[in-house]
Amino acid sequence: MSTPPSDSPLSPADGEPPGPDLQAWLAHLEKNHPVEIELGLDRIAEVARRMALRPPAGKVVTVAGTNGKGSCVRTLEQLLLAAGLRVGAYSSPHLIRYNERIRIQGVEVDDAALCRAFALIDSARGEVSLTYFEVGTLAALLLMAEADLDVAVLEVGLGGRFDAVNLVAADIAVITAIDIDHSHWLGTTREQIALEKAGIARPGAEVVVADENPPQTLVDHLDRLGCQARYLGRDFSYHREQGAMSVVLGGARGDAALALAGLPLPALPLPSVVAAFQVAALLGVALEPAFIAPLCAALALPGRFQRVDYLGRRVILDVAHNPAAADYLCARLRAAGEKRAAVVAAIMADKDAEGFVTALQPVASHWYLGELATAPRALPAERLAAVVYTCGQRGSCPGDIGEAFAAAVGATPPGGLVVVCGSFLTVAAIIEFMGV
Repeated sequence: MSTPPSDSPLSPADGEPPGPDLQAWLAHLEKNHPVEIELGLDRIAEVARRMALRPPAGKVVTVAGTNGKGSCVRTLEQLLLAAGLRVGAYSSPHLIRYNERIRIQGVEVDDAALCRAFALIDSARGEVSLTYFEVGTLAALLLMAEADLDVAVLEVGLGGRFDAVNLVAADIAVITAIDIDHSHWLGTTREQIALEKAGIARPGAEVVVADENPPQTLVDHLDRLGCQARYLGRDFSYHREQGAMSVVLGGARGDAALALAGLPLPALPLPSVVAAFQVAALLGVALEPAFIAPLCAALALPGRFQRVDYLGRRVILDVAHNPAAADYLCARLRAAGEKRAAVVAAIMADKDAEGFVTALQPVASHWYLGELATAPRALPAERLAAVVYTCGQRGSCPGDIGEAFAAAVGATPPGGLVVVCGSFLTVAAIIEFMGV
């Protein structure tokens, strides 16, 4: 497991900050700190101190995990908004627009607000070096603090312990599914990675664990901290039943458990959804079937098993980008009765390509592999093709990711299925290609 690298401060020669142009600001942030990941809280804490940054809301919920974080954040955001609370949400990465990352009262913040926040941060940081993600996190916290919110829901970018979001102490920490990803930074076992995720928990605070088989290291760590931990399958649970689900939630301290039945199955992963229900219950939201049922039916998140009809073909867009997420995607496809699909994919070079391909093997009839020219971290299509062939499957490399998708559509009969997956950038490129 790597230790956080040392700082690399910016020099005054890095150029004047841009004016009120969001794209220029984003390019400026990327240029000024080309290291994409630089874990550690000292630098961002110093800038927050200089800004006299206030807490983002009356209550803070922080969500960490390998997969399912975004679904948990979106579900909780929708629940709290429906309950009449003032809510801010911070998530990453974005799919199409940077503005998607910060939402106040369910509305993406506009370019002007982001540019103003970036300018304030740039002025305050002085000689302190900040990554693209750290600046975005400070912007989210600043804009939320100005909005007089009841609850801020914050999604960890990577890990937990050293992630910029962990600058803020969580009143309730959520840990979703834990699996092996970003092993260079977080460790090579679930036990190591779980400890990094658990870094968002504070002594004695509430923690909701949505991993159905949590590593013992996580359980032991939360016990040592004296956390009020609630575990999926022990303290709260869900059960599928003929197109619907029932849920049992643990009450707040001293309150009785709450049972809800006959809820529509949401389109998002159930462990993440039910974890959000549990958090809402701990925040005192009155949860009743009449309140939750319509919300369940409408729950969706772009790029998460998103269904689109395109030129007479059925397309499913999913940002699955590691073996565990690919395995979940495969399971959902098979549960929906899908047996064979054309798979359009491009992934990042630091991912477990073999595990990703193997997980989708039961449903993949042919792989269409495309280049992501705008992503320096992307695995070249020919190298992914070699993995596909090594796994005993068929694939082709028609060109860029748009050309790969066009080839998949052309080779798929009307009514057939095309699955697009591998990264946020892959899905975003195909959304743009289709114009949806």
